[in-house]
Amino acid sequence: MIPYETKDIRSIVLLGHGASGKTALVESMLFKAGTTTRLGSVEDGTSVSDYDPDAKEKRHSIDSSILHCNWKGREINIIDTPGYADFIRDTITALVAVETAIIVISATDGIQVNTRKLWDMACQKGLGKLIVVTKADAENFDYHTLLKTVQDTFGNTCVPLNLPVGTGHDFRGVVNLLTLPSPLPDGIAGDTHACHDALVETVVSADDALMEKYLDGKELENTVLQPCFVKAVAGGYVVPVLCCSNKKVLGIEDLLDAIANFSPSPPEGIKRTAVDIQKNQEITLKASKEAPFSAYVFKTVVDPYVGKLSYFRVISGMLGSDVSFYNATSKNTDKAGHLYRVFGKEQQPVSRAIPGDIIAVSKLEDMHISDTICDPKHPVQFPEIAFPHPLCSLAVVPLNKGAEKKISECLHKLTEEDKTFRTSHDALTNELVITGMSTLHLQVMIVRLKRRFGIDVEAHTPKIPYKETITARAQAQYKHKKQTGGHGQYGEVHIWIEPLPRGAGFEFVDEVVGGTIPRQYIPAVEKGIREALDKGILIGHPIVDVRVRLFHGSFHDVDSSEAAFKMAASHAFHDAFNHARPVLLEPIVNIEVTIPMKFMGEITGNLSSHRGHIKGMDSLGDFQVVRATIPMASIANYETELKSMTGGQGSFTIEFSHYDVVPAHLMQQIITHAHAARGTHARKE
Repeated sequence: MIPYETKDIRSIVLLGHGASGKTALVESMLFKAGTTTRLGSVEDGTSVSDYDPDAKEKRHSIDSSILHCNWKGREINIIDTPGYADFIRDTITALVAVETAIIVISATDGIQVNTRKLWDMACQKGLGKLIVVTKADAENFDYHTLLKTVQDTFGNTCVPLNLPVGTGHDFRGVVNLLTLPSPLPDGIAGDTHACHDALVETVVSADDALMEKYLDGKELENTVLQPCFVKAVAGGYVVPVLCCSNKKVLGIEDLLDAIANFSPSPPEGIKRTAVDIQKNQEITLKASKEAPFSAYVFKTVVDPYVGKLSYFRVISGMLGSDVSFYNATSKNTDKAGHLYRVFGKEQQPVSRAIPGDIIAVSKLEDMHISDTICDPKHPVQFPEIAFPHPLCSLAVVPLNKGAEKKISECLHKLTEEDKTFRTSHDALTNELVITGMSTLHLQVMIVRLKRRFGIDVEAHTPKIPYKETITARAQAQYKHKKQTGGHGQYGEVHIWIEPLPRGAGFEFVDEVVGGTIPRQYIPAVEKGIREALDKGILIGHPIVDVRVRLFHGSFHDVDSSEAAFKMAASHAFHDAFNHARPVLLEPIVNIEVTIPMKFMGEITGNLSSHRGHIKGMDSLGDFQVVRATIPMASIANYETELKSMTGGQGSFTIEFSHYDVVPAHLMQQIITHAHAARGTHARKE
């Protein structure tokens, strides 16, 4: 391994919509730099970046992959990220580990939904940015039309650093606008001198002194421009646009030069701030070996054979093997053990980690994504990484014998490495539910559950957590009397039931006077009613928002018992419930749908057809946000519907709002379906 220092490190993340060519670009960069000896392929499953079986099977990235190469003395850390929103979690975490984002745009597809979102995320993090147009050898590629779209979308700071030479099959490479060759080749797509001037003018806008010299007509050497170029990229004054062909490995050298020469090093990049725990104030950390050690954990991988592998980006100071550090998040002290630099699926042992390094450690069970690790004498805390709320759920049932106990533990391990994947047990429906970003996301997690842990599951749409209640008062009485030889069973109760306000729960009122029911049996009456509440009557879901008033009864000196009164109470409650106009309650959620303006009519109409109530609309740049309330049952497949209606350009969020009464015609359908399902289940047993 070539020795390097922090000033030599360049850390980049590749961002772009799915199929924009990110992984193929990584393969070209590694091959051009001499790090690999062959050009890997996503289609053939030979990519060093997409090494996971799931990614090979799907032919696109599912997890981020960490690689590195050395180019002209610069040590370049590369994070290749998934391009589809289903797997956004690794893209989000990668942003905290780099200084520069490479926005990858396909020449054939142009700017797509996720391109805009990922650009915004890179801007929010304050990262320097480069734009790379891949597939420049595609037929009918109009460079100037795409460049205009880029500038209209992302601003005039996006200026070409090179221009394509030739088009389609005749694409022969690029011409660099800073180091214009002489003579210029034929077939350049654009006016090189005008583009050169536009580039220089944009770069010098980051430095007032150089801007003044430029405006005075003074010639600026590239050696003078280079540090200003770094400053301009880091500060967002310029976003260089480059072209390349991954298959032909043309334009790749220009890209590597741009990363090495113009992207910021750790000291030149974004300011890294954290809270000094001892002083309880925000501080700026220096990317210096002499500073106290601090690092940000941004990725974990759980392997059933290797164990847990945690990845962190060193922000300041140094860490050596077998050196103790403090985890400011868990408030525990750990020892690093072996340190590794990661190259795809390979781990390369190293003896130290310096600022800018991306390092992995193994088998530290108490280390999680978003954790801050640091010098025990100088504890600091980085901000927690925020993840989108997962929206798509499936109920899972293990098919393996004896897997019921193991499955929860294995699912928890998967949540360790994916913070947009969650598991829960729904007490209302008694189902084990997994939740993720999409159906595709959940399908991948189910495959991983089987591949890694040998657990096969059956998945289905989760039951809606309905509740039961009443809407009127009713009175009932029941006498439980049974003689079986010896002591019999006797207990009689008289009750009133009445509805309570929504969310009030259950209230039991003892109004017995004159000792018609002895005091020792009153708790048994309440217990019998509570058990009936838990089991439900209409569809077997809990009964809520009910007051029960026990006002009369009778007993037998010999035959009465707690069991008898419990049974009498249960029967009386069933009778009263059925006469109190029972209804089902369904969960209602608040939904916010973000879509391009042109889909407004279709989306609002669709929400209304699903029993949704539009509450308002807001503008968000070129997008419109529709706010509504809608029954949870109506949006079980909304992810798929929205994708179909908007061509993947829409997104939505939901949160629980309240419970409301199910319309009568739907209630009967739900009850009939529940009874049929119970009958099927009983026959199976």
